[in-house]
Amino acid sequence: MTKKIAVIVAGGSGQRMGVSTPKQFLKIHGKPLLWHTIKAFLDAFEDIHLIIVLPETHLETGKDITKYFSSPNIHFTTGGITRFHSVKNGLLLLDTTNSIVFVHDGVRCMVSPDLIKRCYNQAVEQGSAIPAVAATDSIRIVSDNGVSEVADRTLVKIIQTPQTFRADILLPAFEQEYNEAFTDEATVVEAYGGKVLLIEGEYNNLKITRPIDLLIAEKILEERGDTRKDSYFTF
Repeated sequence: MTKKIAVIVAGGSGQRMGVSTPKQFLKIHGKPLLWHTIKAFLDAFEDIHLIIVLPETHLETGKDITKYFSSPNIHFTTGGITRFHSVKNGLLLLDTTNSIVFVHDGVRCMVSPDLIKRCYNQAVEQGSAIPAVAATDSIRIVSDNGVSEVADRTLVKIIQTPQTFRADILLPAFEQEYNEAFTDEATVVEAYGGKVLLIEGEYNNLKITRPIDLLIAEKILEERGDTRKDSYFTF
């Protein structure tokens, strides 16, 4: 049986949110963003193994959050100086190459179990699954001299996570030296010569970056029928 492993990268800060609390610990309906993210993966697959990548100073807070889940398959490691290094730290905990690996932003807490399952199925069959949605705004490309030209937005895709791969594709790619061009796992795999395949993402799978995103996420939860507002997280 193919093992399922999710590396959840949760090393962000609250800088753009205008708060001192790291984004992954901000709350929606009384529960941290990271809690909602973890729940989505456990709802998708009960047997999934989770590797949570956090700043060393916040490991204990992460462990406190996961006490509310009964899964024995939740592990922790510390982040690195870039996303590439943080993901690589998480991948070091893999104990088999016979697995499908999800790499997910910890603050994309509205990811649905359905998207997670679809990414898994495509990765099993084709090796990779990178969620993407169509651009809805007009797009312009700005040259070095400041001149802009309109781009065909039908050719533009907005990339999301979980970026999902067979482990035998992902692990060798992360043995490369770091390059500033590595913006996500797909670019790492491509630089190694691997092929990445897109899959239809979800517009609700937003990355919590600014205060308005929290309000949107709360609305999404309410539309899903989750109106409970718990208060057992006191940090």
